[in-house]
Amino acid sequence: ELRDSTGILVASNDNWKDSPNKQEIIDTTIAPTNDLESAILATLEPGAYTAIMRGVNDTTGIGLVEAYDLDPTVDSMLANISTRGLVQTGDNVMIGGFIILGEQSQEVIVRAIGPSLPVAGKLADPSLELHDQDGALIASNDDWRSDQEAQIIATAIPPSNDKESAILATLIPAAYTAIVRGADSTTGIALVEVYVVTP
Repeated sequence: ELRDSTGILVASNDNWKDSPNKQEIIDTTIAPTNDLESAILATLEPGAYTAIMRGVNDTTGIGLVEAYDLDPTVDSMLANISTRGLVQTGDNVMIGGFIILGEQSQEVIVRAIGPSLPVAGKLADPSLELHDQDGALIASNDDWRSDQEAQIIATAIPPSNDKESAILATLIPAAYTAIVRGADSTTGIALVEVYVVTP
């Protein structure tokens, strides 16, 4: 499901080949590889949107939600992306990927939010890692005030809880991965976010 900032349904899909714009999805060259996967192709007005993934017939499992800007030449850009999910232990942590395009470096702030979420079962103390496309660790943080505090405050979007984590970094064009874990192997619901600081 794709919903706007008021919660109104913009579009929905179950099995991408059933989409009325199936050929347009194919033409993007990034159509899903499995017929049971879903895709929505939409031109959106500036604003906040939410993509919700559910298992058919209340089934559960690990899934991936992606958002691609298909026309970077227009006078708009993806300014922020965030994903909420269950952080467990071992390999079942929360992983968020993003790509910096173009030829210029980009300043971003990556946040791991937990204790300030208004939901039950939230992650009490999230830690955050930022990795490059080869898997090498670029930076890590546990409790955002412990590192880069002044710079993070200057972005005007610091986490609201001291136990939450944040990393401010200037990144060259490439693919990156943010990993959220619970301190001391704790589990719970968390949010991983990436904001563009200097568009």
